[in-house]
Amino acid sequence: MQETPLLIFNDNGIYCSQAEVYIDAWKPVDKCIITHGHADHSRWGHKNYITHTKNVPIIKHRLGEINVTGKDWGETFTINSVTFSLHPAGHIVASSQVRVEYKGEVWVFTGDFKTENDGIAEPFELVKCNTFITECTFGLPAFKWTPQAEVFTDINNWWATNKTENKTSIIFGYSLGKAQRILKHLDTSIGKIYTHGAIENMTNVLRENYNFHETTRITRDTTKKELLGNIVIAPPSAHGGTWIRKMVPYVTANASGWMTFRGARRRRAIDKGFVLSDHADWDGLLKTVKETGAEKVIATHGYTEIFSKYLREEMGLDARTEKTQYEEESGESAKKEGEVAE
Repeated sequence: MQETPLLIFNDNGIYCSQAEVYIDAWKPVDKCIITHGHADHSRWGHKNYITHTKNVPIIKHRLGEINVTGKDWGETFTINSVTFSLHPAGHIVASSQVRVEYKGEVWVFTGDFKTENDGIAEPFELVKCNTFITECTFGLPAFKWTPQAEVFTDINNWWATNKTENKTSIIFGYSLGKAQRILKHLDTSIGKIYTHGAIENMTNVLRENYNFHETTRITRDTTKKELLGNIVIAPPSAHGGTWIRKMVPYVTANASGWMTFRGARRRRAIDKGFVLSDHADWDGLLKTVKETGAEKVIATHGYTEIFSKYLREEMGLDARTEKTQYEEESGESAKKEGEVAE
């Protein structure tokens, strides 16, 4: 084992000094490996980007013309004797974990991840390691996800009920990841699927590599009559704005892990909440940590103190926390079109 940790946390991000490479840096750097396309992990300003091949069009759509190299799953690449490879994180489409190996020591940075196969993102791959850097966005025992098949049955039944009442169904989900997951599992026998422009734009980028139902972009010419009985997928930033006023009468819903808490729906003035997250729940986090075989665990964002304390006291692991500038799933603030993960 080398004296200097293989990965360190500094003011710019997570850094491999031996390779002079960052992972998901939050300040501009020379070379950065990007785990996925959400704005808190793929930032503008790096000189060189490395990411999964399927994530290349996503971050180009969001960041513009950048110098980016695409890698396939499991493809190894070596920089200054450090070997890197990308492995599916299951968080959203084209999301990666980063495996880093040097002199027989292996670290894995998950980025954001979930263990349930959602039928669209490449399924999570367990990667054995010595040190595991994990998110714990939902690192509390209160968070335990219902299988998504049941959740989507509820969503489609909600839509069908609203249709019988001649109302438009509006469901909010972030434009990259959650929106496409919802889209993938909607029952098109109920009606048509309409989309906010930001979601339509991102979905069209993804259609190159993924299959989705047909959608119709909402424009200024879209009438209230066309929307009645159908469903609209919109980013959370559209809620409460002038954009949705033309859709009255409508019923709103939010799909988020935070819908576990009853008060979350009330604070957002949402009619219906569906518990659906693109992150691992408490059991998923613990199971993954155990199965990696890691002796050391670093919790980076979420309920870091509670989660790391549990790993130390209940599982006997060497666990600690590190501060990052990744935003936890909040659902409170879709501040920009590059919303963070929910």
